[in-house]
Amino acid sequence: MGFARTCSVALVGVEGVVVEVQADLEPGVAAFTLVGLPDKSLSESRDRVRAAVVNSGAVWPQKKLTVGLSPASVPKGGSGFDLAVACAVLGAAERIDPRVLSDIVMIGELGLDGRVRPVRGVLPAVLAAADAGYEQVVVPECAAAEASLVPGISVLGVRSLGQLIAVLTDEPVPEEDPDEAGRLHPLTAGLRMPGTAAATGIHGAQHDHGHDLADVVGQRSARTAVEVAAAGGHHLFLEGPPGAGKTMLAERLPAVLPRLTRGESLEVTAVHSVAGLLPPGKPLVDVAPYCAPHHSATMQALVGGGQGVARPGAVSLAHRGVLFLDETPEFSGQALDALRQPLEAGHVVIARSAGVVRFPARFLMVLAANPCPCGRFSQRDDLCDCPPSAIRRYQARLSGPLLDRVDLRVEVDRVTRSELTGRGARGESTETVAGRVRTARERAAVRLTGTPWRTNSEVPGRELRSRWHASPGALDEAERSLERGVLSARGLDRVLRVAWTVADLVGHDRPDATDVALALQLRTGVPRGVPMAIGALS
Repeated sequence: MGFARTCSVALVGVEGVVVEVQADLEPGVAAFTLVGLPDKSLSESRDRVRAAVVNSGAVWPQKKLTVGLSPASVPKGGSGFDLAVACAVLGAAERIDPRVLSDIVMIGELGLDGRVRPVRGVLPAVLAAADAGYEQVVVPECAAAEASLVPGISVLGVRSLGQLIAVLTDEPVPEEDPDEAGRLHPLTAGLRMPGTAAATGIHGAQHDHGHDLADVVGQRSARTAVEVAAAGGHHLFLEGPPGAGKTMLAERLPAVLPRLTRGESLEVTAVHSVAGLLPPGKPLVDVAPYCAPHHSATMQALVGGGQGVARPGAVSLAHRGVLFLDETPEFSGQALDALRQPLEAGHVVIARSAGVVRFPARFLMVLAANPCPCGRFSQRDDLCDCPPSAIRRYQARLSGPLLDRVDLRVEVDRVTRSELTGRGARGESTETVAGRVRTARERAAVRLTGTPWRTNSEVPGRELRSRWHASPGALDEAERSLERGVLSARGLDRVLRVAWTVADLVGHDRPDATDVALALQLRTGVPRGVPMAIGALS
């Protein structure tokens, strides 16, 4: 009787569980039994592993073979267990010393020819192995850079099962044919499902930094709102006619946001790794992602889910970045209302019969909408042909509870002829605005030192009222708006958060009446007699 064990990782959302892969050989009729709650793709590993072992030059044991995945109560899926199953079988057959395998975590899919193919979720799997105390992992060679992002763990990247057998048995490592330069690696082609990126509108690390805020003509109020949103992490609602520049502003917002910290980069990379959206040759996502799903997206596409194993949705793909919902009233009401929980909690919890999955979802939401079905409704002219009832129905598609969670609401005006022909002053560049945003974030970080919060939008209202006070009398106008019913209690807290962000941008130690007035104007859209430019307040 032969027995060997090694380890792999089962992913539950973006969290991993270390699984012990055990192989047992007994005399009897040759058979291969796989137990431990495997799914369909994992059950098929029996044929993949057998063919890979034989084509790698090893002898397949002609005995009764049982492979167990422990703990047996955790559902397991995917093809990432192939490498661990093959090595456990070879250890039980004494082709590899079983003592060498017991402290190694192996992640990878096997091709029929013995090549080791990458799988989704390598980074969160290696993070789980490191948290469990393991110090050695074996991953596909093309995923070694991603696995190496985890500190304190030794990573071995292998191209084939034959290479791994040679390394573990101290035999000469066989040479492999090099890949052709400039050609998509055949092993990584299966990681990116056709249409995945297009369906979510995800750009991530491939975001075009050639987009400059200076390209946006006019729209001083909207530009100020974008700057405040980036500095404090506040949600933004842009309403205006088609062609006014709403999409241009949203596309330029990620470049204004500060670069991700090391911890934030690992969080974002883990989500994109599970989704199979990591760009080739760039294992670490270090810039704010940008996700713009189409208005036909379902609730599962937005918040995550799907059949079988739950997949991250657009809100998780936009974690630490921007989620842009263009033509927001065209989204289904069920999909929009599903955003309420992640907007407040910063994560998504998806319940299934097999278990509960938690995905991170702390994003900056930008909503864009036309004022009416034809898009030409305005208080200043009479170009709209829509009846009042159609306008009311169109605007009512955005529920009050959802809009109450939006900090900034700005009306984007039509671009004038003088602005479009370049006669007006050109707006500030992305580099200039991003510099002020970085400075404001640094001021907020110093003030929030020792707390679990990073930006003003995350601070609870009770903490702002009790620990950090505005200037005397600064909140008088906001409190009167609360009494008149213009603001809700949540709305007053959000005005206070925006006022702190404005104070950070202009260099004030605490918000004064002007900062609160600008925050009220950005929240309600009612003019308060303050300049709509951060530079004018400094």
